Amino acid sequence: MGEQPRVRTEFRTAGGTVRGVRSADGVAAVLGIPYAAAPFGVNRFCPPRPAADRSAPLDCTAFGPVAPQSAELPGSPVWRPGDEDVLTVNVWVRPPSDAAPLPVLFWIHGGAYTFGSSAQPDFDGTALARAGVVVVSCNYRVGFEGFGHVPGFPDNRGLLDQVAALRWVQENIAAFGGDPGNVTVAGHSAGAGSAVCLMAMDAARGLFHRAIAHSAPHGLFTVEAAAAITSRIAAAAGVAATGPGLLSASPQALVAASDQVAARCEADPVTAVQAFDPVVFQPVIDGEVLPLDPLAALASGISREVDLLVCHTLEEYWFLHEVGAVREVASEAGLAEFAEALALPAELVAGYRALMPDAPVLDRYLAILGDAVFGEYGSRLAEQHARAGGRAHLSRFARRRARPGGGTRPWHTADIPFAFGNLDAAGADFLIGGAPDAPDRALSRRMLRAWADFAARGDPGWPPVTADGTPVRVWAVPDDHLSDDGACAVRALWRDVPLYAEREAAAGLVREPTTTSSPTATLPARRTSK
Repeated sequence: MGEQPRVRTEFRTAGGTVRGVRSADGVAAVLGIPYAAAPFGVNRFCPPRPAADRSAPLDCTAFGPVAPQSAELPGSPVWRPGDEDVLTVNVWVRPPSDAAPLPVLFWIHGGAYTFGSSAQPDFDGTALARAGVVVVSCNYRVGFEGFGHVPGFPDNRGLLDQVAALRWVQENIAAFGGDPGNVTVAGHSAGAGSAVCLMAMDAARGLFHRAIAHSAPHGLFTVEAAAAITSRIAAAAGVAATGPGLLSASPQALVAASDQVAARCEADPVTAVQAFDPVVFQPVIDGEVLPLDPLAALASGISREVDLLVCHTLEEYWFLHEVGAVREVASEAGLAEFAEALALPAELVAGYRALMPDAPVLDRYLAILGDAVFGEYGSRLAEQHARAGGRAHLSRFARRRARPGGGTRPWHTADIPFAFGNLDAAGADFLIGGAPDAPDRALSRRMLRAWADFAARGDPGWPPVTADGTPVRVWAVPDDHLSDDGACAVRALWRDVPLYAEREAAAGLVREPTTTSSPTATLPARRTSK
């Protein structure tokens, strides 16, 4: 199928006129609109500052540059040293034929708070725009620039960037036909973690009205843990772990140093889970930007006015193992070491053995880690939000595909091309196990419709979680079904078990380095999601 003809189209924003393109079916794409000033030079490590107004129209037909990172993702731009105007938003919309404004879906990309961008092909908002939603996506600072602890500067700068982008939506989305009074924040993985952090932040209060969190990780740092990681990165970069010292290191140097520190986490972690999943950047519970763990915040009722839709995949960590992003544990002794490190009770480990009697140790390990980081956390987010008086819906992605030599699991990231309606995007074939078939396309239509309906009215099409019950929509082919978590054997194993991040935050656990940092350490394999 050939390219659809495109024509120029203009929108007037508060900062000046922007020019995008409109396809033959009426969907306009306006890409790379600055929502804040470049966060470098005098703005480096600072909260986002306003973008300059423009007198001349701005051509917005290509994505803006990505934030400093080392990742090279399929079909996506890469960061090049010298790229600075990284704080941009993109808008897709089919302008309404009447005066009624459209609901807005604000997308936050994932990438372990370390890499990724809004330009990834499976995040194209065209299909959702056809469904009657204005889609906005944003780039924000990742890695050390966005989440590294820098003395004298705010933590969680990447989250503050997202808040600035949401303010841009409030000020400008009406010009695109969107309703600033009906904004849904949505994200996957680190983007979903960001979304639930925004629910806990005073700075984001009133800027959105619903939240969609797919595979939100329970990954958070104390200030002490973040500072310990900064010390290691600074040593690897050859600078002092102070504000002036870190400002003297180029973004490129800090990207390389961060990769070196991540490569050493398995042998020398700062927090226990880093020995198994070497993520070195996460939101910091600093008491200011992010006052407390989002799970505790939701349980307090602080965001009960925000509707919440949660989803996770059934086998999250099989993908991260496939791409070499996590440590392999394949022996009973290794599994016991893992359980001890995360303070998981023996009964829980034995319970997984009983539920998976024929599974190899690796599969049991990946199942426990996936539920500890994603599955149980997401389920608790929905339940705590509902018990505190909020409205929450819960779903799980269970779609599988058999193929010669094995099959495709319902693993991390596989659900996103379905929900966006982008099954044919570059890289989607790996995530979903080959070319989509008719049942896949039908599932995609159902998931996309659920997102659009939730963004419009807060109802994705199945009952909400209540104080007394947890109904769950299970996405599958050929048909979905509604499940009850009251009868879920895996959930029963986790009853009364604290999540590892809760334990580490409460205890303030930080491990001192056991080796001297070396700037010549081996870089890690390329991470591709989370």
